[in-house]
Amino acid sequence: MRRPLASLLLICALLPAGCAPPRSGSLGTAPTGAPPSSAPATPTPTADEATSPPAPATSGAPPAPPAPPPVGGDPAPAGTITVELWFVRDGRLAPTRRTRPSTPATSRLALAELAAGPTGAEAAIGLSTLLSAGADPVGVAGGVATVRLPSATGDPATRRLRQAQVVWTLTQFPTVRRVRFDPPAEPADGPVDRTDYADLLPPIVVTGPTIGQRIGSPLTVAGTADVFEATVSVRLLDADGREIATTFTTATCGTGCRGDYRVALAWRVAREQRGTVEVYEVSAQDGSRVNAVRVPVTLVPTGR
Repeated sequence: MRRPLASLLLICALLPAGCAPPRSGSLGTAPTGAPPSSAPATPTPTADEATSPPAPATSGAPPAPPAPPPVGGDPAPAGTITVELWFVRDGRLAPTRRTRPSTPATSRLALAELAAGPTGAEAAIGLSTLLSAGADPVGVAGGVATVRLPSATGDPATRRLRQAQVVWTLTQFPTVRRVRFDPPAEPADGPVDRTDYADLLPPIVVTGPTIGQRIGSPLTVAGTADVFEATVSVRLLDADGREIATTFTTATCGTGCRGDYRVALAWRVAREQRGTVEVYEVSAQDGSRVNAVRVPVTLVPTGR
């Protein structure tokens, strides 16, 4: 009776990654007191969405994504909503968030923001949009949003990336699980969801903090990753490019599959200044930083 138990223990000893929980560790300075974290307001469904109940989960369809994770920073003002927008960088999808006056037509607002394109700060780090003005959310029924796009332009890869922007943006709303395009998406004829465009994500996606956000210590960094051994590394640079804190964690899946990650980073600065959050993978070949995503932020001294 003891031999199977001993065999199981031997397997766990040989395969620690499969038996141990995700790990994380901080190499930064000790926290000196944390201001309360604040989460942006949850997007409100559109009028059409509000009349349509959420669709049940179907096989192969991704679950409705949670609200953006809370990160240290200024709270969203009253009477506003925060929506997540998926732009394009280096031929892949890249998210950011916008806070705008509250409206019941959140799908229409999100598509209008996509068509308007990135802000100056977002464009400065390479974000762009392929969606032009005129995208029209016709309505939502049974968890499927119907969107009428302007005349299709560009090569098939460009059109597909444009559709991916719409799908990943609209499916943040709890009543939207799939999108039907008019004209139909290529090569699919029916509704599509996030899984149809998962290959357009970069190895590391950062959903928080967002570009230009004011942050205090400790900072929560979150997103998804498909990296070697699921190990995600994070460092924080000050206005002079000096590394003031670093940490690492493991995503819930990695090396061929995408998982979520979330880790806190403690740091200290004497004055308000610009900074950069850098999330990256350590190369298994030479130890260099690869697949890096850099997010410019404003560092606020603790207690302010």
